[in-house]
Amino acid sequence: MTKRKFFLKMIATSLMRRRSRMLVALLAIAVGATILSGLVTIYYDVPRQMGAQFRNYGANMIFLASSNDANFTMEKVEQATALIDDGELVGVAPFRYESVLIHEQPIVAAGTNMEGAKATSPYWYINGEWPDERGEILIGEDEATYLGLKLGDRFTMTYAADEGQLAENGTTQAATLDMTVVGILETGGSEEEYVYISMEDLEALAGTEGDLDVVELSVSATQAQLSAYVDAISQRVPEIAPRLVKRVTESESTVLTKLQALVFLVTAVVLVLTMICVATTMTAVVTERRREIGLRKALGASDRSIIGEFMGEGLLLGGIGGLIGSGLGFAFAQAVSVNVFSSSITFQAWLLPLTVIVSILVTGLACLLPVRSATEVDPALVLKGE
Repeated sequence: MTKRKFFLKMIATSLMRRRSRMLVALLAIAVGATILSGLVTIYYDVPRQMGAQFRNYGANMIFLASSNDANFTMEKVEQATALIDDGELVGVAPFRYESVLIHEQPIVAAGTNMEGAKATSPYWYINGEWPDERGEILIGEDEATYLGLKLGDRFTMTYAADEGQLAENGTTQAATLDMTVVGILETGGSEEEYVYISMEDLEALAGTEGDLDVVELSVSATQAQLSAYVDAISQRVPEIAPRLVKRVTESESTVLTKLQALVFLVTAVVLVLTMICVATTMTAVVTERRREIGLRKALGASDRSIIGEFMGEGLLLGGIGGLIGSGLGFAFAQAVSVNVFSSSITFQAWLLPLTVIVSILVTGLACLLPVRSATEVDPALVLKGE
């Protein structure tokens, strides 16, 4: 039998003889490793999870025209959005506002991309359905009440152009469209004061020459990344003035920073408690084995061999506890993610060796004082029974 195998067998035998005490230490290490693995997983996954949650509160970036004579068109918007990583761009909703007539009443119609509006404004409550075909309209609750419209109603929408605009278009008759109410928008905000139609319908009414008024974007990125995108777009597409919606981005950054700080604090406290528990258990083991240590030293055993045996027991426990905690930690993080954020997480392979290494280091530090006390045992006093 090689020296290494004999050493491992000696450690394993020693642990088995005191399995009740060592089970307590192993349980403490496993719990510490579980919290470490789980909270670190959450720590690194929190930005993605929080970003997804904050996207429910609306756009966090908008595009405006950099000047009154800027060419603020979809072509320029596409150039700007090309500078944003596709994996981070949740949705883009361009808006163009024009005055129209419904039942001879002047109303502001917003032409937009409905799919983009769904992505940037998931908090909108729609009574009915989103428009998905030409000729369908979404009406704000205030306007529906004012006009006396309800789901399924049909009416004719007229472009509210003045005589000068009609003359420029070479006609004397304003454009009209037959529309059907398919949804009523309820937000409790100013969004209820408009009617929403597809951009194609608005261009059919008002012409294709008009520029966009605003573009809302939902981008799943940190505040630093968003600021970098704003700088890049400002330099590369001078016709567009990008702005961050600070009430969203600053709130997201503040919540994220505090949550990550809390995770770090809890992890540190748990590791300290784990260290105390292991140190207490190992101290009790050393006290229990004082006569054995004294006898070994009387027979010529060196302090190095005694340190090696006790540290070996502790580090072996640390490794086993780290492995157990890695698996349990992922299960813990998954449960937290599903119950809090309603989404699953991916297993981070690098956390397995990290958890094992940290568990071994924590256990090693916890064993330092008990092992030092083992080397201070006086064989003469112990063997005399003192």
